[in-house]
Amino acid sequence: MALRFSANLSWLFPELPALPARLEAAAAAGFGAVEAAWPAGCPAQELRAAAERAGVRIALLNTPPGDQEAGELGLAAVPGRQAAFRQALEAAVHYARAVGCPRIHVMAGRVPLGTERAAVAGEMETTFIENLRYAADLLSQEDMIGLLEPINNRITDPRYYLNTPHQAAAILEKVGRPNLKLQLDLFHCQIMDGNLSRNLEMYFPLIGHIQIAQVPGRHEPDSPGELNFPYIFELLESLGYTGYVGCEYAPKGDTLESLGWLRSYWESR
Repeated sequence: MALRFSANLSWLFPELPALPARLEAAAAAGFGAVEAAWPAGCPAQELRAAAERAGVRIALLNTPPGDQEAGELGLAAVPGRQAAFRQALEAAVHYARAVGCPRIHVMAGRVPLGTERAAVAGEMETTFIENLRYAADLLSQEDMIGLLEPINNRITDPRYYLNTPHQAAAILEKVGRPNLKLQLDLFHCQIMDGNLSRNLEMYFPLIGHIQIAQVPGRHEPDSPGELNFPYIFELLESLGYTGYVGCEYAPKGDTLESLGWLRSYWESR
C-alpha cells in the first residue's frame, strides 16, 4: 500500500505569502492533502474554498500557540493556563470543523520561564493529563482525533515539555482515551532517541500521524543527513501505515525542486 503524503503549508512553498496560494501550489505538485500549524490570519472559509477548488484534504492543524510574545508555544501542559487552553482548543475545533479537518495537534507547551524542568515536571504532567481528558471529550463530539507531538529539546526547543515518544506514550496511557494518538515527527525522534525502526514498530499502535525531515538540517528527505528515507518508507508500508506522512521540512531551495524524492517515490510505486 503506497504511503499518502501531506504538504505542510507552514514550511513548504514559503515563496508564496498566503496559505490558500500554498495549498493550490501543493495540489499542483501532486499532493492530495495539506497540513499547517495554527493558521493565524487566514479565514477558515478562504482555506476551505481553496481546498475544495483544488480537491485537497486538510489533514491536520495545530492548536493556537498562546501568547507568543511571552514565549508560549502551546498551553496544554502549562500550569495556570487551563482557561486559556480551553479557549484555544475551542478555537481550533471551530476552525477544524469549518475546513473539514479531522486531526488537531494539541500542543503541550514550554516549561515556564524562570522555572526548572525537574521542579515543575510533576505539576505539568498533571495539568497535561487533565487538559487532554477535557480535549478528548470535546474532540469526540466532533469525531476528531487529538495528537501529541514530542519535540526535541536538544536542538529545536530546549524548554518544550513533551520530548520523547516514550514520554508521550506514558501520558497517553494515563489519559486513556482512544481518540488521542501519537504524532511522530521522525526529525525529533531521531535527535532524541534514534532507533527509528524499533520505535516505529513499538509505538505503531499509538501513531495517528507521521512527519518527516532530514536530520540534522531539517531539509528535504533526499538532502544529506542521517536518515535513510527509502528504507523508512518501505518499513511504514510493511507495517501497514495508512495515515498521512506530513512533509514538515525547510526546502534548501525552491519547493518544487525539493520534491524530487517524492516524484521518485510515486514513480516507483
